[in-house]
Amino acid sequence: MRRIVTVLITCRRTAKLDHMLEAFSGADVRAAETPLIDAGEGDALMQRAAHALFGVVLGLLRESGRGVYGATAVVLTGSGNNGADALYAGERLLRRGVGVTAVLLSERVHGASHEAFGRAGGISVRLDDHADPSAVAEHAAAADVVIDGILGTGASGGLRGTALRFVEAFNAAAGPRDTRSALVVACDLPSGIGVDDGRVTGPVLAADATVTFGAAKPGLLLADGAVAAGELNIVDIGLDLSSFVPAARTLVDADVSALLSRPGIKDQKYSRGVLGLAAGSARYPGAAALAVGAALATGVGMVRYLGPASVATLIHQRNPEVVASTGSIADARSQAWAVGPGAVDDDEQRQRAVDALRSGLPVVVDAGALTELPDRVEPHVILTPHAGELSRLLAARGIDAERADIEAEPGRFALRAAESTGATVLLKGFTTTVASPSGALFVQHDATPWLATAGSGDTLTGIIGALAATLAEDDRAADRAGVAEQDLWAVIAAAGALIHGRAGRRAAGRGPIVVSSLPPDISAVIGELLEEPPPQT
Repeated sequence: MRRIVTVLITCRRTAKLDHMLEAFSGADVRAAETPLIDAGEGDALMQRAAHALFGVVLGLLRESGRGVYGATAVVLTGSGNNGADALYAGERLLRRGVGVTAVLLSERVHGASHEAFGRAGGISVRLDDHADPSAVAEHAAAADVVIDGILGTGASGGLRGTALRFVEAFNAAAGPRDTRSALVVACDLPSGIGVDDGRVTGPVLAADATVTFGAAKPGLLLADGAVAAGELNIVDIGLDLSSFVPAARTLVDADVSALLSRPGIKDQKYSRGVLGLAAGSARYPGAAALAVGAALATGVGMVRYLGPASVATLIHQRNPEVVASTGSIADARSQAWAVGPGAVDDDEQRQRAVDALRSGLPVVVDAGALTELPDRVEPHVILTPHAGELSRLLAARGIDAERADIEAEPGRFALRAAESTGATVLLKGFTTTVASPSGALFVQHDATPWLATAGSGDTLTGIIGALAATLAEDDRAADRAGVAEQDLWAVIAAAGALIHGRAGRRAAGRGPIVVSSLPPDISAVIGELLEEPPPQT
């Protein structure tokens, strides 16, 4: 399902992001709120949040064809400010003719918001530790919309006590998100996800849409938290976060457009980037062909292929413009290298991977070449493992991490790998997580599940390698991307993930994806991005 990221202004009017989305830790967002609260603006912040939440709920009701007047809603209320935001949103819904019930899941709730909700005609039901939540959960499951205000950014760990039992009962009564009738809107974040890491350790109330305040939180972009969040609406409530460092960022179209190379009248094939590719083997020749096709589709000036003559013959059947040889890395002039896809049981390809890593040039390292990594490298070495490969890479450095652990906390382990190797690390998965050794983290949600097929990673390697070759000698690339020089390679990797995912979505519009036919979609996405206005500075 496509993840939609918007910036909410009021009542579901949206503005397209013109620069990368930045997510800040829950602690930093709360710290940014403190000066406003100390200045007596706490209630104003709450009212802005409630009004935005109300606007999203109205929009979802209308988009679903249910209308507003006469609709039914249930507000799930915890003890914190999120519960207050939800109650104030419920008050507004009552005044628009929606029948609203508040389910109080804590012994204490925000007094002023609960009183306002009652004055507007709202009905409250309090569940305690001894009550059976089944009947109330069934009532909520039958409503048109459920607002989740149970937990906020100050919570740690998963749901507990009465809230846990209620969510379990609701999930049983409502069924899976894709088939349930009630729309669930999360206030700030779905209750049960890790605010800063997206980790889910128990039942969670998966949302159709999340309305988050001040800034996105990392847990809404990472791991299972990103899945649970649904559509993400980010509400500007007037916080100043300029003194805080983003915990995670997501590239948007304008960012990638700023990076892409537009040929000039004085350009020639060498100035447009030469990618060297040491991939494929007698056992897996197709991996090289897939990587070559994807690289050429980006508009790179040239691809040099090094490997078995039989693999070169396969490549030339589709791409005769590729320069191929069985020579060495030292004899092949390139601006960047991509090594590893399909290079299995081939000592010559293994040696080429080693030599590429010693060349001092940018290198994209995938699959079979990951085992050739020296102890330390520079950030211009981009590793592209999946969770299983990352587990083995970390184990070789004395870090114990099972595949399931990595999938549950991709941001944490991608950063550990970047720290321990010095490389930029792109961790593949249902979200793509890219870590720079500086500690910067990028997360992309552009792909379709249809890309989970053999050869997909080979095309991603080709795209990233081509971008690295094109930008390797571009002294202004980091400035255009708005990042430090050391983080340019993470941005290049994230840009490759965006292009790859977007091409996959285009292809999936025609039906199941055949990876070998993806290059025209890659070129089409590049063309669309080149038409995108540059980021606003």
